[in-house]
Amino acid sequence: MPIIIGLPKGSLQESTFALFKRAGFDVTCSSRSYTPTIDDPEIKCRLLRPQEMSRYVELGLLDAGICGFDWVYENGSDVVEVCELNYSKATANPVRWVLAVPNDSKIKSVKDLKGKRISTEAVGLVKRYLKKNGVKADVEFSWGATEVKAPELVDAIVDLTETGSSLRANNLRIVDTILVSTTRLIANKKAWKVAAKRRKLEQLKMLLTGALEARRRVLLKCNAPAKSLDKVVGVMPALHAPTVNRLNDSGWCAVESVVDEGAVRDLIPALKAAGATGIIELPLNKIIF
Repeated sequence: MPIIIGLPKGSLQESTFALFKRAGFDVTCSSRSYTPTIDDPEIKCRLLRPQEMSRYVELGLLDAGICGFDWVYENGSDVVEVCELNYSKATANPVRWVLAVPNDSKIKSVKDLKGKRISTEAVGLVKRYLKKNGVKADVEFSWGATEVKAPELVDAIVDLTETGSSLRANNLRIVDTILVSTTRLIANKKAWKVAAKRRKLEQLKMLLTGALEARRRVLLKCNAPAKSLDKVVGVMPALHAPTVNRLNDSGWCAVESVVDEGAVRDLIPALKAAGATGIIELPLNKIIF
């Protein structure tokens, strides 16, 4: 029996489909469909809003799902966390639920929210935050466009941000970060106990996390004369150690290693200076540890 997995509709949809592609799965969906197709007969997909994903997983209507930890926390869902997937809409950074107010507001801390009106999509999250800090305030559910409601309709908002650009564009400043959230692969507890389903989910975990690991690394290859080999190997970083192979010409060796992509611009000149030649940089799809 195939596993039924929920994929997030909305801001995470495109990046999730791209991640599955890197992991080796081709997922397609028409603009009006909620049942994506996937080229794996052991998986069936459903497209759902992340806000409700964990509830359906907990109830067993889905075997597994992908959504942010924030919505698992908001819904209080009792599910298995299979793995953390460090990706979001625009970056690989976590997203944050923040308390924000107009730039000219007198609110400087959570204590200043006493008796104020707050708009948010995560009502449960905000109520827990206020209770933890001993503050009573009016929390109302927002159906969207939360950042435009202050100051005319509410005193403060609690909204999700990845870069903060939307808040700045609406003349809002962040007072506090309430929750930091990353994307998670979650599973229903009963489904997790079924050996075949668990095995498939663990394979999916391995491939998805492997694809994410590869996103920030590249394969760097070069040739080095035997007299310069120690210098080249000394420059080349590696997950464990660079791979060195003798070429048909006994005076030369091939050296290769997986390195952080951000280090390449400094690494290539250093390798060249150490005596390397024929330097090649190649992208990677997956790295499995």
